[in-house]
Amino acid sequence: MPVSIFNPKEHELLMVRGETSFLVAGQACSRFSLCIETQSDEYCQAVWPHHLIAVSAPEGGSVLAALMLFCLVRDHHVPLLVLPKDHPGSRRLRYVVSAGEKILLSCTIARGTHPEQDILCSSTELGGILLEGYLSGIHVSNIPPGVEAGVISLPETIVEASGDPWSAGYGK
Repeated sequence: MPVSIFNPKEHELLMVRGETSFLVAGQACSRFSLCIETQSDEYCQAVWPHHLIAVSAPEGGSVLAALMLFCLVRDHHVPLLVLPKDHPGSRRLRYVVSAGEKILLSCTIARGTHPEQDILCSSTELGGILLEGYLSGIHVSNIPPGVEAGVISLPETIVEASGDPWSAGYGK
């Protein structure tokens, strides 16, 4: 099975796009503890610089919103929320996030209901894609025909906002 290797530079992410859905992913770039909140528990997972953070949009949507969500998790360590199985709100989640060394995209799971960070809800067209984070970059395998993968840049406004808001002119 062919593997595509992407090595995004600073402020760049991998984008995988089908006809109706997409995913953005990038490396964590630093070590931090990511809290995962479930209905009955909280646990924290170590995230290493080569680990991945992926935002899936199974029905499509705003790429800008997905990029902002990526930065909230990577740069600001916003906790991930996990809904109980069969929660009615899972149908309304337009974007879902996973973080870890390997992430498998699956169209057979309910959005936002899996605390395991090695699987992420996707559309049927992206199902089966495997993302792996290495020091050398992001390895992607099982890309189906008709699905494109490439590197995109974070908009400058997001890059500025992910740093110190006062020096970027926000909050003044």
